[in-house]
Amino acid sequence: MTSAPVLPEEITTQALVTPPSNRPRRPRRRGAAIGHDRSIVRGIGLVLLWAFVVLNIAWMVWMVIQAFRDTRSILSDPWGLPTSLDPTNFVTAWTVGDFATATLNSVVTTGVSSFLTVAIAAPAAYYLGRVENRFTSSLTLYFVLGLGIPAQVILIPLFVMLNELYLTDSLIGLNLVYIGVSMPFTVFLLIAFFRSLPAELEEAAALDGTTAFGTFWRITLPLAKGGILTAFVLQVISHWNETLLALTLLQSTDKYTLPVALISFIQQQTYSGADWGGLFAGLCIVVLPMLAIYLWLGRRLTEGLTLGMGK
Repeated sequence: MTSAPVLPEEITTQALVTPPSNRPRRPRRRGAAIGHDRSIVRGIGLVLLWAFVVLNIAWMVWMVIQAFRDTRSILSDPWGLPTSLDPTNFVTAWTVGDFATATLNSVVTTGVSSFLTVAIAAPAAYYLGRVENRFTSSLTLYFVLGLGIPAQVILIPLFVMLNELYLTDSLIGLNLVYIGVSMPFTVFLLIAFFRSLPAELEEAAALDGTTAFGTFWRITLPLAKGGILTAFVLQVISHWNETLLALTLLQSTDKYTLPVALISFIQQQTYSGADWGGLFAGLCIVVLPMLAIYLWLGRRLTEGLTLGMGK
């Protein structure tokens, strides 16, 4: 026995009469829920990031303000403002703390070590990035493993080795250490830049009879100037602020770099009375030059760090 066919009008009427609780529910889109959760997490992360940025900027401004105040006013009102822009604290840090000699030592050490690090790492990274065989793969892995060795582990062996070579308490020995310690990161960074460059230009240069060194010097190196500049700036910031190796290897006050001179100046305050204004002025001398360099080259530095990420 067959049932009578259901007309379309009856189907529509039945659907309208059916209570909402009995209607089939549409499944929620999982992708929309995940996207909503990610947007919340992203918003929280942006808030925390900007809070961290504002906190650091406020700390920098407070440090500069305190550099123009004397110790008594700083201790009585730490959040007060200076009555005048008197550079007495900077003069004290420059003369009593011997920051003049330390600044010269830091400039020479940072400039020489950073330039030599990039100059040595660039040809090595070019070779490792262009030639692919078992030897270059093993050598690249060797440089990568060097990234995981902290300076504290090799501090005593470095001191013993340099002492045998009469290079302790020497800016030359400190430069050699900076170059060796910075080489793994610089080579690893520049390999990515050279691999991101088109190989067709080098092939065309080889067809024109250009030597391998000529191709590297005339074609590849100008194209990789963004990566070279990024590596150089990163090394300048790192070597300028480095403290542990300089504090261990240098003993004479005339060889001190700025971070070590700042520590020595703090130790002098222990015996002669705390000069907080001079201490803040010394901090400004150490921090503000690197801040100026970063503000000047910050955008180019960010672009350089992301240039070689595609390969």
